[in-house]
Amino acid sequence: MKKIFILTGEPSGDKLASKVIAQLKISRTDIEYLSVGGEHLKNLGIQSLYNLNEVTYLGFTRVILNIFKIKKKINETVKEIIKFEPDILFSVDSPDFTLRVSEKVKKIKPNVKTIHFVSPKVYVWREGRVKKFKSFLDHMLLLFPFEKKYYEDENIPNTFTGHPLLENNKRDKIDLSQVLKADKKIFSIYPGSRLTEINTLLPILFNFIKLMNKNHNNILFIFHSTSTYSQLIKNLILKENIKNCEVISDEKIKSEVLKKSIFAVAKSGTVSLEICNYKIPSIIIYKMNRLNFFIIKSLIKVKFANIINIAANKEIIPELLQSKCNSKNIFNTVNDLLADKISLNQQIIKTQEVINKFKTNRSSEIASSVLIDNL
Repeated sequence: MKKIFILTGEPSGDKLASKVIAQLKISRTDIEYLSVGGEHLKNLGIQSLYNLNEVTYLGFTRVILNIFKIKKKINETVKEIIKFEPDILFSVDSPDFTLRVSEKVKKIKPNVKTIHFVSPKVYVWREGRVKKFKSFLDHMLLLFPFEKKYYEDENIPNTFTGHPLLENNKRDKIDLSQVLKADKKIFSIYPGSRLTEINTLLPILFNFIKLMNKNHNNILFIFHSTSTYSQLIKNLILKENIKNCEVISDEKIKSEVLKKSIFAVAKSGTVSLEICNYKIPSIIIYKMNRLNFFIIKSLIKVKFANIINIAANKEIIPELLQSKCNSKNIFNTVNDLLADKISLNQQIIKTQEVINKFKTNRSSEIASSVLIDNL
């Protein structure tokens, strides 16, 4: 029996990995799996070595403060992977963790095939990293077509898969009557999947909702969360005494709720692609501590934070970052967009032009076939 170890570092990577493995399980039943994963891989019956939260760190300063814990976790993970004796180490996203593990495993066990999904953002910063990847990666799976040149220049085997979150998967009909209220318009809110993001953005989002409630009386705000933090968010909503808020963590209904939304406010990240794919207008928000922002700003070579805006090289989706990320600015931007139907429609048209270039509608199938070819 063949073996694959799946290595992720945060919920978004866990979600991407699960789509590929779900497809792989259709083709092959003779594979044993072990992982560092979250609830998505768990739903496929794949055991994780430990809770994903143990390796999910945000920002440079947190990494520095936890450097010894991270090194210990990397070494512990390497040891367990070697013990498992996989044919393939399939690492997904979170390069500061997953690729460090892959590099160490490759040095100890050169015969293990190392395949990484989601290229680090070399188009944003630290392009020189690609040269180092050549020494320990056997294959890079790419979400975006413009990434290929970086790997072809270094003769690293690579495959453009398209983005799994943009696949048109058929879903069973789900009854949302317990979540949605007929007389309410739905706003989807994405406060992030990491505790530091949630702690930073929730107070801002709560104040934004209070401003919205002074001007609109028919909106239901639905927070999209992981099961890990859904109760925390519910408790904070109760503390703020905001009546028109709900929290969902069930992955089966998140997409259905998003489809029925009239608008989304989202933390910068992968979720923006899902929002655009369902043709929901949105804005992007993000805030980190000043030291992290100063470090990142000095290193990046692009103007924007959101992948849609980066690919288009212009701000299609409004970005409210750092000092601009405050409740008043969010309210004003959202309110202005809601009052301007032409701008809303233009945003949807332009985002479709961009994401159509990211689609293959076979992403999971293409990625799983690369895994099969390396078994």
